[in-house]
Parts: sequence; C-alpha cells; structure tokens
Amino acid sequence: MSEKQYHIQCAQGDVGEYVILPGDPGRVESIAAHLDGAVMVSQNREYTTYTGTLLGKKVSVTSTGIGGPSAVIALEELVKTGAHTFIRVGTSGGINMKVKSGDLVVASAAVRQEGTGLHYAPAEYPAAANFEVTRALVDAAAKLGLTCHCGVVHCKDSFYGQHDPGRMPVSNELIAKWEAWKRLGVLVSEMESAALFVAADALGVRAGAVLNVVWNQERKAAGFQEPDNHDTSRGIICAIEAIKLLIQSEGSM
Repeated sequence: MSEKQYHIQCAQGDVGEYVILPGDPGRVESIAAHLDGAVMVSQNREYTTYTGTLLGKKVSVTSTGIGGPSAVIALEELVKTGAHTFIRVGTSGGINMKVKSGDLVVASAAVRQEGTGLHYAPAEYPAAANFEVTRALVDAAAKLGLTCHCGVVHCKDSFYGQHDPGRMPVSNELIAKWEAWKRLGVLVSEMESAALFVAADALGVRAGAVLNVVWNQERKAAGFQEPDNHDTSRGIICAIEAIKLLIQSEGSM
C-alpha cells in the first residue's frame, strides 16, 4: 500500500482521477452527496476528502482552505495519489458591473496578484485555465440554464487588502491596481485560481474553476440594491455536470 500524503492523509487508491476543490471543509459533505456511494476517506487540518463515483468513474472532493498556498499543497498531494483533473468550486466578489450576486463565473484565466505561483513559473507566465475543463464548465452551465460569465478573474493573497485597502501602507498601489482590473473588464476577485492554474501546468495536470458570486462591491457603490447571495449550490451542480461531460467525452476517446 502506498504511503499517505503528509497533509491530505490520502494514498493512491483513495481518490479519483477527477477532483472537486472547494475551499471550505464544511462544504465537502454536501458536494459529495451528488456522488454515488461517497464516503469520507480522510480529514486533517483544512483538508477533508470524500470519494464516490459519477457514471461509474471514481471522483473525489477535497477541501483546500483559503488561499493559494494551502490549495496548491492539496493539488500537489492529490496529483501524487493519481488525480489529473481538478475543478475549483468557490465564492467570489464581483468587479465587472455586468456580474450580479447569484451569478456564476467560469474562469478562463486569472490575474496573478499572489505569491504561490511564483514558485512554479516566472511572473510573465499566464495563469490560464485548462481549455477542456473550461469548455465543460461553460457547457454544463448552459445545459443547466444557469446565468454564467466566462472570462478573466482576479486572485489576491489578502482579503482585507481588497476590502479595506485605504488603511494599508501600500494603499496607493492596491487602489491603482484595482482600478486597472476594473478597466480591463476582470469579472470577479477570489483567492485560489491563479495559483492552481499555474501549478497545474507545472505538474502536467488540468485545472478549471467555477465561482459563485456572493456580492459585487462595484455595483453596490453605484447604488444597485442587491442582496448578498451565499448559495453555493449553482457552482456545485455546474462542477458535477462538467465532470460528467468530461467523463463521457473522454470515455469515447
């Protein structure tokens, strides 16, 4: 029997080739409920893993905690156990005015305002999602009738650097860059995708992301009255359907 990985406490055979990556360990069980015969296989620190099947293929759900460093630890160790396709399911805050709370965003690429990816590729290397995974997520959202945007997202290491930049010693830089992301049409901000995309490329595996939009601070600032939306079910069913589409298409290859 192979050795268990240090952080996720999983060994080869414990996880499937396809893995859904939520940040919150508290969401793992509810996501795993969409799999057939799902059981918990490990729980350690921020990493909780369930494994079941979809269309007869082994699929897992592993939480990553918050931010790029812990997400990429999970990615590294899951790859060592045999996984090759990853879909991050998470939450985000809107930047682009067309993105509303309750919408979904499929990331085609990510702004690398984070540090973990620099350990895998130079700053000039783009954080791009895998095309097959991205296409499956967009097709899944369309099939399910979900409001979905596909485009560039923003990744950062500091939640409060975004939400309270004025009190930071580097406030001028933070505010100027935020204005640049807005002018460039970046859709939402979150904290894991860029690191996952870059590390996945370095490791020779596939990664994509579907993000639930909780709020849009720019729309609020413009006077739009929209309640925050903490319902993550749309992103979950989109990821599940996308994995089914990938399994079906790759099973016929």
